[in-house]
Amino acid sequence: MSNVSPTLTPSELVDALRQRSRQVQLPYLLLQYSLAIVYIWFGALKPLGLSPANELVTLTIPWLEPEFFVPFLGYWEVAIGVAFLTRSLLPHALVLMGLQMFGTLLPLVLLPHICFSKFPFVLTLEGQYIIKNLVFISAAIAVAANLRRQHTIVA
Repeated sequence: MSNVSPTLTPSELVDALRQRSRQVQLPYLLLQYSLAIVYIWFGALKPLGLSPANELVTLTIPWLEPEFFVPFLGYWEVAIGVAFLTRSLLPHALVLMGLQMFGTLLPLVLLPHICFSKFPFVLTLEGQYIIKNLVFISAAIAVAANLRRQHTIVA
């Protein structure tokens, strides 16, 4: 038995690197497209008056007219989702999502009686709905890190 390693031609090496790159990208693409689906889905429900979060939004920001703000927030979320589908708009999606997430976490501070049944550890359904956004934030950070890594490799 010999210890001869196969020799790759330059084009075979490039093909192998491309294949490996695609394999590495798959988890990030799944995160990116999952964020897009959730944002489009949840956002589309708000202007239609079908989102279970509409009342929570209204209670969190009572100084804004709900007939304007809730649909506006829904369109904002749909825009985030659409931007997550497009590589060129991905940086914009991340910025818009960051701003939206700030507002999403506000009920934990402004409405603790709605978010917690026993403060600070026992969450209500609304509190759980909000806390799950930590997973979205983590997914967005991973997508952003991958975007930065790709940009660094290309540059």
